[in-house]
Amino acid sequence: MNTAGHSKAMAPRGLELNPFRGLRYDPDRVGSLAAVTSPPYDVVVRPDGLHHLQSADPHNIVRLILPEAATPEARNAQAAETLRRWRSEGVLTADPEPGLYVYEQRDGDGMVQRGIIGLLRVSDPDEHLVLPHEDVMAHIVADRADLMRATSANLEPLLLTYRGEGSATATSELIERAAERRPLLATTTEDGFHHRLWSVTDPAGLTAVREELAGQQALIADGHHRWATYRRLRAEHPSPGPWDHGLVLLVDTARYPLRVRAIHRLLHRLPVADAVAALDGHFRVRRLDVPLSGAMDALAGAASAGNAFLLAGDGAFHLVDRPDPELTARTVPVDRPVAWRTLDATVLHATLLDHVWRIPDSPAHIAYIHDTAATVEKAERDGGTAVLMHPVHEDVVRDLAREGVTMPRKSTSFGPKPASGLVLRALDL
Repeated sequence: MNTAGHSKAMAPRGLELNPFRGLRYDPDRVGSLAAVTSPPYDVVVRPDGLHHLQSADPHNIVRLILPEAATPEARNAQAAETLRRWRSEGVLTADPEPGLYVYEQRDGDGMVQRGIIGLLRVSDPDEHLVLPHEDVMAHIVADRADLMRATSANLEPLLLTYRGEGSATATSELIERAAERRPLLATTTEDGFHHRLWSVTDPAGLTAVREELAGQQALIADGHHRWATYRRLRAEHPSPGPWDHGLVLLVDTARYPLRVRAIHRLLHRLPVADAVAALDGHFRVRRLDVPLSGAMDALAGAASAGNAFLLAGDGAFHLVDRPDPELTARTVPVDRPVAWRTLDATVLHATLLDHVWRIPDSPAHIAYIHDTAATVEKAERDGGTAVLMHPVHEDVVRDLAREGVTMPRKSTSFGPKPASGLVLRALDL
């Protein structure tokens, strides 16, 4: 029985999180649980990363979230057939009863993040319950929608945050109690993160979580395109029904703060010398002959006083700051709050990319890369320019989202992101 389809008896007051029968790998049917996991689909951006994951285990989740075939139609059909086959062969099996899933991630530096995976009612933007902070690209939403339709599944949870009271709550107590038990699964992925998962099926506990979350508002930390996909698919299908809900991980950042990192830009066709020359008279530019760590420290210091960027790709680092106020006043749109107009990402796109460098925001000209060292290395190898960014504080993101203001796309990277492949949701369960 699909429990989410019966959750509309009571009018929703806020966030509505439902239990479900998770679809999980049988550890006896795969090489290891770590070998079948993957980062979220949009983090696996390079073919070498995709092929590395494919070779880790023939049942790696990338064969579902990023299938390879000659056409989009063939890719989606292949993913659907692969999922059907893995279920029939017992590679993926459904848990016996519906539950919420407590999920824990740990790294070697003592960071612990815990949250709850469940099915969240897909709400409309005018309800102001699930707040986006970035715009989406229509072709990516269409691609994810085609895959979800073909597979009738949510293959990976998106990451949402909310701000609890910071003290003990029914949800936090349920999470802590679950973490004292033996987990359903425990594995360590090659990035060094330790993952554990527990199922919570106790009716009293589920009710307490549901009632507590009904008064909360969530921020999309990672998964804007998948949330937009959930909304599109809900609109296409009769309600009530399984498409009314989507798979999410909810994390209380008052208790478990996420890391907020920047997403860097790689300008494929702009050499560093040309980038620096074009800034003359518009920004202050200082060459730094220091290691990457020292350059990032210098960027952090400059960013605390105003807009700042770090250019790399020619063997050195160039700290760019102190934009000409007249230039930003002329190039940055004035119909947004001051907090948006002064974002580094706003000034980068509106002033530098659009006006100074005149570079279109297309994959042929700009790549978005999470890893700092990898961005620099690729710029040096290809003769392009790496634009390294300083991260935005979570409170700035949340405040803008509450005002209904979206940031330039790829402005932030919240983490750690949930590993894909630990628990899936099939809509027929």
